[in-house]
Amino acid sequence: MSESTRWLQLVVGVVCMIATANIQYAWTLFVPEIQQTFGWERASIQIAFTIFVLVQTWLAPIEGFFIDKFGPRLMVAFGAIFIGAAWIINSQATSLFGFYVGAAIGGIGVGSIYATCINNALKWFPDRRGLAVGLTAGGYGAGSAATILPIAAMIESSGFQETFLFFGLLQGGLAFVAAWFLRSPAKSEVKTSTSLAQSRRDYTLKEALNTKLFWLMFFMFICVVTGGMMAVAQLGVIAQDLGVKEFEVNMYFFTMAALPLALMLDRVMNGISRPLFGWISDNIGREKTMVIAFTLEGIGIIALGYFGSNPWAFLLLSGLVFLAWGEVYSLFSALAGDAFGTKHIGKIYGVLYTAKGIGALFVPVGNLLMEATGTWSTVLYTVACMDLLAAFLAIVALRPTLAAHVARSAASVKTTKTDDIADASAAPAH
Repeated sequence: MSESTRWLQLVVGVVCMIATANIQYAWTLFVPEIQQTFGWERASIQIAFTIFVLVQTWLAPIEGFFIDKFGPRLMVAFGAIFIGAAWIINSQATSLFGFYVGAAIGGIGVGSIYATCINNALKWFPDRRGLAVGLTAGGYGAGSAATILPIAAMIESSGFQETFLFFGLLQGGLAFVAAWFLRSPAKSEVKTSTSLAQSRRDYTLKEALNTKLFWLMFFMFICVVTGGMMAVAQLGVIAQDLGVKEFEVNMYFFTMAALPLALMLDRVMNGISRPLFGWISDNIGREKTMVIAFTLEGIGIIALGYFGSNPWAFLLLSGLVFLAWGEVYSLFSALAGDAFGTKHIGKIYGVLYTAKGIGALFVPVGNLLMEATGTWSTVLYTVACMDLLAAFLAIVALRPTLAAHVARSAASVKTTKTDDIADASAAPAH
C-alpha cells in the first residue's frame, strides 16, 4: 500500500464531513427567518434541532451495523441523499411538522456520513488513529467555517427557502460524488502500531459489551461530553452574570463583543483540538492524553468562575475550555479501535457514541441547578468535577483495565494459533 492511498481516503472523508457540517452548524442562521416568515415561537422551531441531534445520536448503533455490512461507499452515498433531501424539504416546508421531518431526515443523513467516515479513518490508520480520526472529526467541527458567510449572504439576498434548496443540492451532491472514492482497506494494506496498546483480535459487539473496559469508557465519555455541553449551553448566561457579555474587545483590526467572540473561538478551538489531541495520543498514549485534556478542562472551568469577570480572562479561559472539550470525539473513537479491533467497530463505536445522546438529555439539568441555587457557579463546579473525575479514572482505572484487556486478547490469539497448529499436525495425511 502506498501512503498516498490512505491519505486520499482520509481527505475524501474530511470532504464528506465538511459537506454535512452545515446541517447542524448553519441551522441557527435560518431560525430567525423562519420565525419572521411564519410567526411561530422560537422554542417550537428549535424542537427541530433537538430532533436532529437525537436522531443523529441514537441511530448510531443501527448505522454502525449497516456500515460493517455494506461498507463506506454505499453508506455515505445514502447519507448524502438524505442530507440533500433534508434541506430540500426545509425549502418547501410551510408547517412545523415539515421542518421536524426535515430535521429527522437530516439526522439520519449526518449520522450515516459521520459514523462511516470516522469508521473508515480508524481502519486505514491503526498506527495514527488519533490524528486521522481527529482530522476527520475536525472537518465536521470546523466544516461550516467556509460556508457560513455565503449562506448568511444568500439568506439576506434571496431568502431562506432558496438558500435551503441551493445548499441542500450543493452539499448533498458533493458528498454523493465523494462517496464513490471511499473504500475499506484490505488486510495487506493495514499497518499496526508498535508503540500503543492495541488488541490483536477483532471483538464482536456482544463481546465488547461484556467487558468492563467498554462500560468504563462509556461512563467517562458521558462525564466529559455532558460537562462540555453544559458549559457551552450556559456560556451566554455566565457572560451576562459576569458583566462581560456586551464588553467590546478591540483586536486592533476588528472590534467585537466578548460573547460572540467567545462563540467564534468555540468553532476554531473545536477544529484544532480534535487532530491536536489525537496526534498527541498517538505519541504518548490515549490514557495520558485524556488526563491532560480533562484536567485542563476542569481547571479551566474553575478558573472561569474565579477570573471570568475580566473580559480578557473570560475569552482566554473559555477558549481553553473549548480546546480541552472537542477532543473527546477523537480520543474515545481511537481508543475503541485500539481496544476492540476494526472489523465490528461500526457497531461498537455506534453504541459508545450514544453517550453524547445521554449527555444531551442531562443538559437541561444545568438549567434546573441554576434555578434551584440562583447562581451559575454550581453548574460550573459540577461540570468541573465531572471532568476531573474522568481525568482521575483515566489514570487509575482506564490504564490498568486497558492493559489487562490487551494482554487477554493477545493470549487468546496465541491460544487460537497453538490450537490450529495442533489440529493441523493431528490431521491424517491424504
